[in-house]
Amino acid sequence: MLFSLFLSVHALAAHVRLDQIPVQGSLDVPSALVKKYEDTKIKFLEDYYKVDQENALVFSSDVQLPDDLAYIASQQVKYRDPDDTSDLYPGKTDRYNGISQAGYLTYGHLPVEQHCFDPEKLDELELDIVVLGAPFDTGISYKPGSRFGPDAIRQGTRKFSAAYSPYREGLNVWNNWAKIVDCGNVPMTPLDNRVALDQLYRSERAILNHSTTEANPGKYPRFLTLGGDHTISYSGIRAAHEKFGKVSVLHFDAHLDTVNPYYMNPNVTEYAALNHGTYLYWAHRKGWTADNNIHAGLRGWYEDRGDPSRDYSESKFAKIMARDVDKIGVQGIIDKIKDRLGNSPVYISFDIDVLDPPSAPGTGSLEPGGWSSRELLEIIDGLAGLFVVGADVTEVSPWGDSTNEVTSIMAGEVARSILGLMVLTPELKE
Repeated sequence: MLFSLFLSVHALAAHVRLDQIPVQGSLDVPSALVKKYEDTKIKFLEDYYKVDQENALVFSSDVQLPDDLAYIASQQVKYRDPDDTSDLYPGKTDRYNGISQAGYLTYGHLPVEQHCFDPEKLDELELDIVVLGAPFDTGISYKPGSRFGPDAIRQGTRKFSAAYSPYREGLNVWNNWAKIVDCGNVPMTPLDNRVALDQLYRSERAILNHSTTEANPGKYPRFLTLGGDHTISYSGIRAAHEKFGKVSVLHFDAHLDTVNPYYMNPNVTEYAALNHGTYLYWAHRKGWTADNNIHAGLRGWYEDRGDPSRDYSESKFAKIMARDVDKIGVQGIIDKIKDRLGNSPVYISFDIDVLDPPSAPGTGSLEPGGWSSRELLEIIDGLAGLFVVGADVTEVSPWGDSTNEVTSIMAGEVARSILGLMVLTPELKE
């Protein structure tokens, strides 16, 4: 159809009839003509047409029509050998060979790995960085739905490809020293939070016990978990602590999440005491987190007047408020985070509600006055040099998202920025 349209337009411009165009019996491409276009890089249609002073389209008479028709024919589709399936494997990101919806639904079209949690594969299967999903939302206190977050985030990364960052020079998250795979979603029961969080912990622990590729300078794998409600950080911090010792937590969130449940209700049950607002309190109480943790983006109202003071005394968190960006700017926030964390092994615990609601409407506990998507991504990208041993992106609830999947797309981009930190700093710097 395109070829026929071209002939029709050409005939109109040259004021000739199609049946008067001399076409050779054979459309074999003369080698001299092919070389001409390869050498000069001239756009083909510019050879055919030119625009006169009155903006009229006229035929460029110095072009040999039969020869150049042969060139057009040579540019029509070339079919592969019927037995050649090299462009059909899952994870293919070349958009000229396929569509973004092809293959399995993985994060950014990463290769699928089905044996991440198999104890018999820990030495045999080499992994550097792993993405996995935690479909869990029974620790949430307001709007549910984040159990569907992992696949929604993956859906939001369908247009990802092995591309280079326009801001972090030379960084290609998909094409570097690291073998990065998607291990799918962890089986997590919706009937018992304690069992579900233990399932996730054992999965993340298994990942950290895998061997790595020879290209990995640090010789230990790391993980990024897609949530799920924010309670899942409890399991991730636990697994990271076992491998790396006490970790410093960088907590992006509108809310503290260090609430002491017994101040809220002295009669709270053990089962209810661990949830998406208390997991950081428990992580520090169990000795998994260091004394140089930091919140970023806070603005949620406190449940109790004493919450801010206990946040530091009981969990050792410094605070960066959302409105601080207006006082010290993005670079000031980056500097405060780096100064606080130093050279510690870092766990990034990320809640999508740190963003302003228009940037991430699909979450359970919206808070007005958050950071813009641009501010947030600039902050994360500015943290290059931190040694990130584990991370999560949580609280994406697709049922509240816009029809354009704004929240899922944003969460996928946040995850890509965090993966970039892992790629840029593969080992702890002394």
